[in-house]
Amino acid sequence: MRIRQATDADLDAILRIVRLVVPLMQAAGNRQWADDYPDRETFALDIANGELWVAELEAKLAAVVAICGEQSPEYADVGWDLSEPALVVHRLAVDPAFRSRGVAMALMQHAEELARAQNIPQIRLDTNTTNLAVQKLLDKLGYVYAGEIGLLRRPGLRFRCYDKSLSVHSDDLPPADPEARSSLS
Repeated sequence: MRIRQATDADLDAILRIVRLVVPLMQAAGNRQWADDYPDRETFALDIANGELWVAELEAKLAAVVAICGEQSPEYADVGWDLSEPALVVHRLAVDPAFRSRGVAMALMQHAEELARAQNIPQIRLDTNTTNLAVQKLLDKLGYVYAGEIGLLRRPGLRFRCYDKSLSVHSDDLPPADPEARSSLS
């Protein structure tokens, strides 16, 4: 398996995966995604920000994930300090043809590696309360349930928040000065 940053050339393959995944999610009662989200513009912005990653398996695009630095304001509702540095996982999707092959786990572990490389001590994410597959994966990977929230961008739905503290050596932590920190990234 190869994990790399996504490019604009990947957009059609990414959207194909989403078109395959959304009906399966909805059939399982999971309303996290719909026909209008996530869309091409969302993924194009992730690519432009350098925050979208893809996994390739058997010379095909098998999965996608966004790994971002910005936290949703609603995360404060579970007691998270939004001033603490964290990477946030969004838009994780695996082509149904590649399920049960460790692709989602590899992408989550990649997010953790990225965080450690940037000396960021937390990974955070939210998932719809009905997204049992992701909840099971997070439990297996040692993520901790922090509470439930609503999100302004997905009205009427509830989301479970999870986080994982990563071991980062204090000698490796960025300086407290935000200007000095930005020069390290």
